[in-house]
Amino acid sequence: MRTLKSLPALEGKRVIIRCDFNVPLEGDRITDDGRIVASVPTIKYLVDQGAKVIVISHLGRPDGAPDERYSLRPAAVRLAELLGQEVFFASDTIGSEAKGSVKAMDRSAVVVLENLRFNAAETSKDEAERQAFAAKLAELGDFFVSDGFGVVHRKQASVYELAKALPSVAGFLIEKELEVLTRLTKNPERPYAVVLGGSKVSDKLGVIDHLLPHVDKLLVGGGMVFTFLAAQGHKVGSSLLEQDQISVVQGYLKRAEELGVKVVLPSDIIVASKFGADAETCVTASDEIESSPFGHSGLGLDIGPDSAKQFASEIVESKTVFWNGPMGVFEIAAFANGTKAVAEALTKVDGLSVVGGGDSAAAVRILGFADDQFGHISTGGGASLEFLEGKSLPGLEALND
Repeated sequence: MRTLKSLPALEGKRVIIRCDFNVPLEGDRITDDGRIVASVPTIKYLVDQGAKVIVISHLGRPDGAPDERYSLRPAAVRLAELLGQEVFFASDTIGSEAKGSVKAMDRSAVVVLENLRFNAAETSKDEAERQAFAAKLAELGDFFVSDGFGVVHRKQASVYELAKALPSVAGFLIEKELEVLTRLTKNPERPYAVVLGGSKVSDKLGVIDHLLPHVDKLLVGGGMVFTFLAAQGHKVGSSLLEQDQISVVQGYLKRAEELGVKVVLPSDIIVASKFGADAETCVTASDEIESSPFGHSGLGLDIGPDSAKQFASEIVESKTVFWNGPMGVFEIAAFANGTKAVAEALTKVDGLSVVGGGDSAAAVRILGFADDQFGHISTGGGASLEFLEGKSLPGLEALND
């Protein structure tokens, strides 16, 4: 894969960098700037080389038209604070303001263009439309640096076609992500544990299938655990359940047994009377959910305290740990303990601990953990999972010689 340091002298050159500034916003306030922080090393390197740096990104799903709720202006403001220099903002992407801003740039200047997805061609299913949009973006630069790991699994104009339209390389963030994720699939230090949570089993089938032959332990929590419990013949009340995946999960449980992989499911569950912060709760054995005071209407919303201790113990005893997906509804304090216990255990791993982006990355920050307490926090939940599933990622393929 072509990398940043393979580029020729960048003094005075226009370099377009595709970042992933898809950060959560409350009004104009960024609630988690992790992805912007992760982009700084590459941008700073380009600035130090005397390049004119043109940052492009998407934010949210604005449906192919300008929508002020999804403006990148707050991200540009935060980037300026992190870089310690002025960052200009253009209120369009390929229009007169973008062209004028780029034309007026001095060496080492940085400009952020408005949300790529304000143009429907960015995510179009029509390859010709994407190519036309990428060609207009390419007119603004001399080189292209791909550094938005969270989007490399998407065949979109700024990810795939733009990498074909200009001399292109991977930035430091993508290099780092691939180095860490490759360590999870090639000769990982053992014992190797994978911890999976989140709402749906169907979102994780590929990664379970691909990683089972490589791991020593598979720990399952979150909403997806109830399909595992149902696959063992247990009743789960009104908890989240993917009925159509029960037979698939039964197949994975059988395969894990054949491979000698230890599957750890919760022994107890926090069951709630309803979904909400004001719900009544109780702790019940995972095979007796419908015996709780709430009967069939009970909802499992977190792993129980005994399970949290067991999961933590299994994690701390491991040398390599990959975690993707919270153990419960961590946004509500009553159902955050399982996720917090897993996060805390990862900080104590004597080896490689990887938080697999998405909700897991958001959870560790919301729960008060610092990024440097973990071996690596991925900036791409979906991209991380697809890489670990062994899938080809278009945004990376475009950077291969």
